[in-house]
Amino acid sequence: MRISIITPSYNQCQFLESTIKSVLEQGYPELEYIVIDGGSDDNSIEILRKYEDKLAYWVSEKDRGQAHAINKGLRKATGDILAWINSDDIYFPGAFEKVEKAFEDNLHADVIYGDGVLIDEQGKHIKTRYGIGFNYTVWLYGVAEAFQPEVFYRKSAIDKSGLLDESFHMMMDREWWIRMARCGCKFVHLPEKLGALRVYGERKSTKYQKLNDADRWRIHDLYWEGFRFKNLKMHKMHWRILNYYYRVYRQVLKLRERKVIDTPY
Repeated sequence: MRISIITPSYNQCQFLESTIKSVLEQGYPELEYIVIDGGSDDNSIEILRKYEDKLAYWVSEKDRGQAHAINKGLRKATGDILAWINSDDIYFPGAFEKVEKAFEDNLHADVIYGDGVLIDEQGKHIKTRYGIGFNYTVWLYGVAEAFQPEVFYRKSAIDKSGLLDESFHMMMDREWWIRMARCGCKFVHLPEKLGALRVYGERKSTKYQKLNDADRWRIHDLYWEGFRFKNLKMHKMHWRILNYYYRVYRQVLKLRERKVIDTPY
């Protein structure tokens, strides 16, 4: 199965080479690697030229933001399995082989996601968030189970749901996952560490926390089901209560799943 990986990047030369190497050093024979740079003015172009003979396609030009860059890459991609990894995150060795086998073993799966790993600026492990089976209401109202670098898509998922919504600047991935689920895509949890999300002070999601919160509210408001308070303050309070409830509910589900996994037979 051909795997297409897209990396959107803008002025990330500090981490870009680590991301590129984590993709190329998988040694996966049917790899299509696409890098969409937003017109960086740091050392990124030199890094891309260093690896251009191993890239299926790369470009450096102004774009309309991260989601637009990813969509440009998705339109170029020809793989059976697709994913994107940001230019400050990494894949772990052997991830692509594990993902290919997971799709072969789960023919009904449109989306495969692994366990979430956080690393710091130097690449040191911070924590692992072990995943559970997909639960739509938890992902919508509580917390999205996956960290973005651990999620892989069969082409059928994108055929069903369409591309990323470019009006989202921070949570385009979470909106996409909810839309995929509503389009009937099947999500399967693979209990493996596939990649890592890097956490540091200048990371986009840290730097623009208010924009991140606004995107989260938009997703909940867009896909809200059931009763709504007409008063906006009451409605947002209702959402916060649901958010807390489903975060706790996720922990209950996690304990149940771990109990089943740890039960000897």
